[in-house]
Amino acid sequence: MAGPMHVVQMLTPDGRRVDHEEDPALAAHAATLTAEDLRGMYRDMALARRVDVEATALQRQGELGLWASLLGQEAAQVGSARATLPQDRLFPTYREHAVAMVRGVDPAHVLSLFRGVDRGGWDVEATGVSPYALVIGSQTLHATGYAMGVQRDGAVGTGDPARDACVLAYFGDGASSQGDVNEAFVFATAYQAPVVFVCQNNQWAISVPAERQTRVPIAQRASGFGFPGVRVDGNDVVACYAVVRAAAERARAGEGPTLVEAFTYRMGAHTTSDDPGRYRPSVEVEQWRARDPLTRLEAHLRRDHGADDAFFADVAREGDTAASRLRRAVLEMPDPEPGSMFDHAYAAEHPQVEEERAWYAAYLAGLDGEEGRPA
Repeated sequence: MAGPMHVVQMLTPDGRRVDHEEDPALAAHAATLTAEDLRGMYRDMALARRVDVEATALQRQGELGLWASLLGQEAAQVGSARATLPQDRLFPTYREHAVAMVRGVDPAHVLSLFRGVDRGGWDVEATGVSPYALVIGSQTLHATGYAMGVQRDGAVGTGDPARDACVLAYFGDGASSQGDVNEAFVFATAYQAPVVFVCQNNQWAISVPAERQTRVPIAQRASGFGFPGVRVDGNDVVACYAVVRAAAERARAGEGPTLVEAFTYRMGAHTTSDDPGRYRPSVEVEQWRARDPLTRLEAHLRRDHGADDAFFADVAREGDTAASRLRRAVLEMPDPEPGSMFDHAYAAEHPQVEEERAWYAAYLAGLDGEEGRPA
């Protein structure tokens, strides 16, 4: 069994910068972050957390069918998303709400998916964020295939920063046990595809702890496939930014894939249908609470960048306003026309789809006037 793997960290849990202890290239990326950038990162994380809290409440009140909380994983998501360029494409799971928000996705469009009124309402081309993936690990294959297409389009290794692009594929520690993820690794390294695999290791694949899934750090698995792996403190937004930015630049330059393991913790339940109290000890949760990513960045901003109570109060008010707007938007979402599910199955009309549409319309017509359905 391999020994422990180095974890890249640039902000300690009490908010002190420790860049000098890391790779100079990574420290140089971190050094590009201005005080305004760091305030923006804090705002992104705080707004994502407030949206997450509101979405959880909406689900508990019966307004959403399900919700997958990101609580505790804000730094890994915001840091990695902010490391991308507009031409990059991101492939999320069903928990990357902060990633979506950083890239300009309206949270209401995310919640419309969990309310069941559409299949993902945002503009993929405008935001660069592909639809959420529920099938565990499937998005890593989608991302790798897309990255190979980017490569064939000549948008890799040209030296033009406005043209060269990369792809980010998000997945969790549980997905690392899936065949799809390992197949994506094989294709990515064989073709030197410009893809960065971002594994948010939140320690629990529903109720199965990470140590039950792997004998070595997840990032170390990359060496077996022939590409680099890096483990980063997933609660340190500065380190997450620096590591993913370096990996993304490597991918855009045509140097192939990188696996980034963001070592973090899922503070809440796997989804709102889960009870984590049945399988994990509360003392573990409290230990990770002391490493909270927002508290860490707040301490740093107060100590080194002059952020005061007024700044944090403004962010909190903005979060409450966003949550109120989100709640109103969710409650006002119209139910979809039942036949609309057939509209975008294919780009053009398809005989089988049209046959199914006609059958379903006849079926619904036959229900008119029955109890529970208005005539």
